[in-house]
Amino acid sequence: MSPDMAFMLAAAAAFVAVGGIGWVAVGAAGDAQSKKRVNRAVGDGKLQRGKRHTSALDQAAQRKKQVQESLKDLEQRQRDQRKKTLTVKARIRQAGLSFTPATFWLISAGLGLAGTLIAFLTGQNLIVVGMVALVSTFGLPRWWLGFLRGRRQKKFTAEFANSLDVITRGVKSGLPLNECLKILATESPEPVRTEFEKLVEGIAVGVSLPDGLDRMCERMPLPELNFFRTVLVIQQKTGGNLAETLSNLSTVLRSRKMMREKIGALSSEAKSSAAIIGSLPPGVLAIVYFTTPSYMGQMFTDPTGQLMLLGGATWMFIGIMVMRGMINFKI
Repeated sequence: MSPDMAFMLAAAAAFVAVGGIGWVAVGAAGDAQSKKRVNRAVGDGKLQRGKRHTSALDQAAQRKKQVQESLKDLEQRQRDQRKKTLTVKARIRQAGLSFTPATFWLISAGLGLAGTLIAFLTGQNLIVVGMVALVSTFGLPRWWLGFLRGRRQKKFTAEFANSLDVITRGVKSGLPLNECLKILATESPEPVRTEFEKLVEGIAVGVSLPDGLDRMCERMPLPELNFFRTVLVIQQKTGGNLAETLSNLSTVLRSRKMMREKIGALSSEAKSSAAIIGSLPPGVLAIVYFTTPSYMGQMFTDPTGQLMLLGGATWMFIGIMVMRGMINFKI
């Protein structure tokens, strides 16, 4: 081999060796840069996922805090309502009546005067006359008002679950909540229609939904309506699926109604026994009085007999109240 050929081969080998070393160095540097970019991308992805996870946790914690605050406000408001004594005006409003307290007191005074005159003209003792006047003036009108109030609340409770179903179907179909409330204010049976009509009228003149629900709960102090108010207030503050929540509430209210009816059926025997025991003494007294008036007449004319009748009526009332408390279950 000639010297020139050997020199050319040596130069080519040196060139290839230098190129290979450079290629290896460049590849190593490229791999290092690629690894850095991959690590940076992975780190950024983990950081973004961590931030999203932290943000979701913060939102959940904030929502939980708002729900707890709303429940605390509800419990405090319910305690305040239990401590507050109902006025005559509040009782009249809850009974669904429209007259003023002055009219109520005039009616009470008229009934008291009529009862006093009847007791006085029949020759009763002054103690009996005073008791009749007291019951006629303060007992009978308040009992009548309480009876109307309780009957109206029972009607509202019986129809309220159906009203929640109307709101649920309306929300699922895309209607806003205010439109669903307007439907209840126009198509629901009484007294649900009147209460939602007042709520819608208040919202139309600028009253906020929580304030309107508070006034509605004052007019109709029922646990079912308090549940409804709590659901709407929490949903307004924290969001959520209103249709599903109202559907669950409707199921709960129907379960409460079924439990109440079951308790009434199981306690019907005790109620019948209490009614028989409570009506037996007055019934025997009436039978004896109408069959032999001379035998029972002295009980109504003699002062000792009148006191005995008064004592018997008092103990009968206490016994009836005790039996009523034993068989009256509230859920």
